[in-house]
Amino acid sequence: MRPDTLELLRGTPMEKLTMNISGMTCGHCVGQVTKALKSLDGVQVEQVKVGLATVAYDPSRTSPDQLAQAVEDAGYVVRPVQLGRAPKSGSER
Repeated sequence: MRPDTLELLRGTPMEKLTMNISGMTCGHCVGQVTKALKSLDGVQVEQVKVGLATVAYDPSRTSPDQLAQAVEDAGYVVRPVQLGRAPKSGSER
């Protein structure tokens, strides 16, 4: 686990974002979107599959627009479908 991921899980309230992503057709696309999202500071990738990505992010370190831009810079089209507070992890529940 990346050091910043541990920091994210401990303190700052995370927001959750699920995006519809057009143009993804295969496992390579999944890998490219995952790589693009993981490159952003304050992001924990929860799931990426063809056509959909869900992340938890620290709103003080990144934004939905930055998340969408990273995916679009990788060559895909993004439409957010759900925003919300990510559930607390582990002992914080």
